[in-house]
Amino acid sequence: MTIVAAQTQDAAVERPSRRALRGRLGRHSLPYLLLAPSILFLVAFTYLPIVRVGWESLHDRPHGTTKSLFVGLGNYTALFSDKAFLQSVVNNLVYAVGTVPLSMALALLFAIALQNSTRVSALFRALLLFPSMVPLVAAASLFFFIFLPGVGLLDYYLGKLGLHGFNWLGDPDVALWSLIAITVWKNAGYYMLFYLAGLQTLPGEVLEAATIDGANFWQRLRHVIVPLLAPTTAFVLVIALINVLTQVDHVIVLTKGGPSNSTKLVLFYIFEEAHENFAAGKAAAASLLSVSFLLALSVFSLKTMERGAHAAS
Repeated sequence: MTIVAAQTQDAAVERPSRRALRGRLGRHSLPYLLLAPSILFLVAFTYLPIVRVGWESLHDRPHGTTKSLFVGLGNYTALFSDKAFLQSVVNNLVYAVGTVPLSMALALLFAIALQNSTRVSALFRALLLFPSMVPLVAAASLFFFIFLPGVGLLDYYLGKLGLHGFNWLGDPDVALWSLIAITVWKNAGYYMLFYLAGLQTLPGEVLEAATIDGANFWQRLRHVIVPLLAPTTAFVLVIALINVLTQVDHVIVLTKGGPSNSTKLVLFYIFEEAHENFAAGKAAAASLLSVSFLLALSVFSLKTMERGAHAAS
């Protein structure tokens, strides 16, 4: 009887411990089960295509054939010896320098001016945000009529002032800057949203102390607001540079990379090589370089935001 009682007692103790173990395993595995569909789609539609692009960049498929030939780094060598690719990289750098700082600066100033919640500020926020809601193809079509030489809206109003306009899309020295103007017009209001959110997290006592100490607006902006918004700025910078590398609709609609390759950006070069010149290997190599740059930029931004968060705390 004593042995049976002891066995019964051990079984009773073992049963709750098994339930507790199953409960802990269930709690630990539940997040992974919930994330499994997202991880599956992420692998299927993001990481596997990157691997496929990497494989394509090491092979060449002559036009008219279906057989892929391993060429190693031959596509990369051909890429950097292609003047059109080098020109597209230079164009993208100029495009980034012309759009990113100006868009971000305007976004910050707009956010500071409209951070108070009033009916007037809400109206102006909506007006500034509206361009970001317009598809880039539609915006490019709109600006096509604005930039028409001689008869476009821009030349019309310049003529009213006694000024003579340029060939905004046909002059190699001007066309890229016309695309820059479209991009700034479209993106500044979108970036403003992030700065508005960032301004809401700033400690009010720090700004009040700076005001009491006699700091004017520009001093507060330079020494207080901008440093505290460093994590937000790092995040917006990544978004802006991704847009610089991925927005190509306005190039296709307005200039098709011309005149004289002056508006050919890297993504348009990739599109042209893949679909017009049938050089899938070179297009894949350029795509992989772009993805690598974006990955390095994202890691740098995350590190910057992490440092900013630790500094703020």
